[in-house]
Amino acid sequence: MSKITKTMTEQETRKDRFRILVSIDGSEEAYQSLRYAAKMGNGVDADIVLLYVRPIDQGLRSGGLQVRIARENMLDWGLELPGIKYLKKGYEILLDMGAAGDDWHEHNYHSNVDGDPLGDNKIEYINKEGKVIVLKLKVATDIATGILEQWELGPYDLIILGASGRSRGIAKNLWNPAVAEKVATHAQCSVLVARELDIGHGHLICTDGSEKSLETVRKDAYLASRCECPVSIISVALDVESKEEAKTFVETARKELAAMDIEVVNAIACVGTPVDKIIDAGTDYSVIVLSDSGKKGLKRLLLGSVATKVLQEAYTSVMVVR
Repeated sequence: MSKITKTMTEQETRKDRFRILVSIDGSEEAYQSLRYAAKMGNGVDADIVLLYVRPIDQGLRSGGLQVRIARENMLDWGLELPGIKYLKKGYEILLDMGAAGDDWHEHNYHSNVDGDPLGDNKIEYINKEGKVIVLKLKVATDIATGILEQWELGPYDLIILGASGRSRGIAKNLWNPAVAEKVATHAQCSVLVARELDIGHGHLICTDGSEKSLETVRKDAYLASRCECPVSIISVALDVESKEEAKTFVETARKELAAMDIEVVNAIACVGTPVDKIIDAGTDYSVIVLSDSGKKGLKRLLLGSVATKVLQEAYTSVMVVR
């Protein structure tokens, strides 16, 4: 079987799974995001992939390293590479939470990468129900590219990236501030940019009454239910005359969720600039949830959207739903 055929077969078998890709960078935000992913992916139908993206070469020029790669689990290499340490800590968190087990079957994989003795490496853990945990050490030219390349190997339902701090703008930790926005712009699945992610404070879902936003309401309410997070709805009118319409949008969303047996804790209809009102209201919630603008490529980058601006300016975690 060719490598391409094998990849296509693997992707077909994953379509019925709920798959979460968590990008690990060693920050506390990344590990908190992982805990959130474990809570959200607690069903037997859910798989979690931990990803660390490493620049090509990174000074690794020992030819003997390839022999060790061929023979050993990467967690046993004993190297001081940040990626290995961070993935190992992530796996230990999953073990402590009961989201993984010592008795799971283990498979190790290696792919060569030109110019890098380490290449791409992953460990796949599978339990008897078919639930999968993957630790992936991936080589790429930059972090965002590595995450998007991993998405192409999916499919994934959700990508989670940690962003430290509670200051305006995408936080400056180990990440280039543009990474989260690039991934959120180009990935074809939902993306959660996590800042001080707290499971208990719930999701604030934005709606403008469109079918696209109602689809977002339904999708995120399902995700929130997986981690037992309460759900609230907000719609922002641009002027006082439009407030009744915003109330109608909120009520329509509430009815949609009632049909799914999901309770709406708060229903908010307010007047003002959407970005400002959403960010202000969002400080009381774990996650602000918005629809993707639907714009593609350069058009999206030039024109922007409410989702992009909230992603850039919010104090709390933001999820862009597709």
